[in-house]
Amino acid sequence: MKDLSKVIKRPLITEQGALMRELHNQYYFEVAPEANKPEIRQAVEHFFGVKVVQVRTMNCRGKIKRMGRFAGKRADWKKAVVTLAKDDSIDIFEVV
Repeated sequence: MKDLSKVIKRPLITEQGALMRELHNQYYFEVAPEANKPEIRQAVEHFFGVKVVQVRTMNCRGKIKRMGRFAGKRADWKKAVVTLAKDDSIDIFEVV
């Protein structure tokens, strides 16, 4: 995957993510399933202007959902946990 604009899909803003931001300076993103760790690192450093220390990824399986008697499945997706340097932060996650 060469295009860095397609690596990061959206930030994940959750209660657990807020706690991890405060305690460990870690940020959660939904990323493209075919993106790898070096590409995620480059994309975060490029778009947010921060220093990335560590990237961890996990593949999340889509849940089975029912609509009456019919069953369907949500799409599989990939989550990235990005740890930043001590003095860096991303302003998009800060809630006013």
